[in-house]
Amino acid sequence: MSHFAKARLLVVGDLMLDRYWFGDVERVSPEAPVPVVRVQRVEERLGGAANVARNAATLGCVTTLAGIVGNDEPGRCIEALAAQAGITAQLWRDPKLPTTIKLRVIGRQQQLIRVDFEAQPEASLLDAKLAAVCALIANQDVLILSDYGKGALHRIESMIAVAKQTRIPVIVDPKGEDYARYAGATLLTPNRAELRAVVGRWLDEEDLTNRAQNLRQSLGLDHLLLTRSEEGMTLFSSQGSFHVPAQAREVFDVSGAGDTVVAVLGAMLARGETVEQAVSLANRAGGIVVGKLGTVAISFDELFAGEPARS
Repeated sequence: MSHFAKARLLVVGDLMLDRYWFGDVERVSPEAPVPVVRVQRVEERLGGAANVARNAATLGCVTTLAGIVGNDEPGRCIEALAAQAGITAQLWRDPKLPTTIKLRVIGRQQQLIRVDFEAQPEASLLDAKLAAVCALIANQDVLILSDYGKGALHRIESMIAVAKQTRIPVIVDPKGEDYARYAGATLLTPNRAELRAVVGRWLDEEDLTNRAQNLRQSLGLDHLLLTRSEEGMTLFSSQGSFHVPAQAREVFDVSGAGDTVVAVLGAMLARGETVEQAVSLANRAGGIVVGKLGTVAISFDELFAGEPARS
């Protein structure tokens, strides 16, 4: 049985369908200097917040996913894929909204182009579903808010407030520059570019620490986790900073790596592990997933390969 079998996670955020067209590239188009891809295989995977949920479910967590999709074929595909992954999906359909799709064309195991189809859901629909989302929070161990900037977390402040009232940890994967929306969260997980856009460029590690801690304190965050790619991860809290170096691996594709990191963090906190333990394992998970193509989920056995058995 998975170490995370009793961990209850609620994932709320921007839902997407990741589509992959795989094929051979044998010539250049006579119409323009671009490769011609002869598509031979098509794959569909959960993306965005749905990929966070898939990662959590694959680890063995009891996972609930909440979000908005269109009343269309991609929306129904997300629902079907969630069910296949063992995710309890609370999806609301907006007949005016096309489900977000990220289409990646892959030739010779390399991504040639990505085409996005997306639109913002109406605020009135989001407001109408807020009570339903908040009702789900009380039955969880951890709330994960996955913000891809597509509008699904229009009322994120209210969700954080409800979770705090019920003493449920809140992990936020942020987007954009308005971090005031995330005030009061337990753990915020920006990458380098995202943090730099908010606090400015830092000169050295001391300057980074000062800027990160000032931001953490101003937002009332318990922890701020900076994901730093080849530099690993640094956790900032009232106890200081805790750094985990990256595990040496060949980086093949960073798509969805942040989703995997957030899911592992949530699973660990739901099990009552320390934040430092959660960060260390999430760092390992990120190192594994960047060695694979596209948005993928890693299993409990893969994550703990070579480790002592856990109950």
